[in-house]
Amino acid sequence: MTTVLIDAPLRTRSWPTLRWLARRLLTLVAVLWAAATFTFLIQSLLPGDKARLIINLAAGNLTNPTQAEVDAVNARYGFDQPLAVQYLRYLGNLARGDLGASFQQHTQVADIIAAQIVPTLVLTFSALATAWLIAIALTVSAAGRRNGWARLCGNLQVVLATLPPYWIGTILLVVFAIQLQIFPVEGRNTLAGLVLPTLSLALPLAGFLGQVIQDEYTRVLEQPFVTSARMRGMSDLGVRLRHVLRHAALPGVTLSGWAIGKLFSGAVLIEAVFARQGIGGVLVTATAARDIPLVCGIILVSAGIYLLANLLVDRLYQIVDPRIKL
Repeated sequence: MTTVLIDAPLRTRSWPTLRWLARRLLTLVAVLWAAATFTFLIQSLLPGDKARLIINLAAGNLTNPTQAEVDAVNARYGFDQPLAVQYLRYLGNLARGDLGASFQQHTQVADIIAAQIVPTLVLTFSALATAWLIAIALTVSAAGRRNGWARLCGNLQVVLATLPPYWIGTILLVVFAIQLQIFPVEGRNTLAGLVLPTLSLALPLAGFLGQVIQDEYTRVLEQPFVTSARMRGMSDLGVRLRHVLRHAALPGVTLSGWAIGKLFSGAVLIEAVFARQGIGGVLVTATAARDIPLVCGIILVSAGIYLLANLLVDRLYQIVDPRIKL
């Protein structure tokens, strides 16, 4: 009898979590299916003969293949089958984790992405952490104040939010790598080589996050619990960091899932600027060579990372503020 009384509330509390998780997983599957359908249409509807494209990529130049050679490639990749059959086979392969084979490298797309994605993820999350640090530093030191420093921080956030990462990366490369020679010109997989690419992505995001956080931060500063904390003798910096920041950070946390997707896509350009290893160089090469399976595979992986990031951000809400319910 006692066991039933104890377990019943636990089961009652677990149902909302399970329902929330089920809804989120269904949404994730639906979005991935939409992205997969989109990539299939890209592969199927782009102009040009895919069989001749594959033959030319293998030869390294433009050739005039015979019809027998074209038919052999079509049979090998299933291009001679009806579009509906190709679509179902494509979805079946994706369900097994098979993203297809690269037209140019004749290697599994999943293996190519797995070999290059780690540097891109390191750059993405380094930029996210740096952007948060900059945004918090500017907000905590300036929000709610009426002096020149507050106005300077506010204007700086606006300027940073409008600057394109590609332009910032070029300026940082010229100034700190070429002229001052403080950092390497090529963004090698070292800590020094990570600094400039990280700042290129983090500075615009820091300006945007800072603007979002500052409005909420200023509002929270006027709440009664802040006055109560100060009356208990807590310092102004302690109040700002321990009490106000936790409440004011929620709008920024909401945007972090979107920011990860934006940073991941922006990392493609930044890796090209700094000649850094990662998905960026692979995507540029694949696009130039019309390596459609590899391009589509990168699109699908990017969509998956974005969805997982949003799923993690939703769970992070309760860590930042346990009062929030699912």
